[in-house]
Amino acid sequence: MGRSISHGIHNTRSATTIHNLARHLAHVLPAAEWRAIEHVFGKRSGDPFQVPPAEARRIAAALWTAAEHRKMPADWGALARELAASARRAVNAGQPWEWR
Repeated sequence: MGRSISHGIHNTRSATTIHNLARHLAHVLPAAEWRAIEHVFGKRSGDPFQVPPAEARRIAAALWTAAEHRKMPADWGALARELAASARRAVNAGQPWEWR
């Protein structure tokens, strides 16, 4: 099953891809920062959900931090930056960041 993510993510991301990104995020982020975003990347159900703009702002910052970490593989860093950008677009539009 795949996830469609609003605000600029043009391709559906598979559950496996999101799960693998989560593993990389958990590895490079400080524990408190990872715990603050884990609920978005650790969802096991395919149910749609929305992230309010204020929370999307924090998630975008954490994703950007992770993407720039020296231990983040380049391809996973690119995905983290892409997700951070879509979260920021949702914030700038004053809209929830939607995962379907």
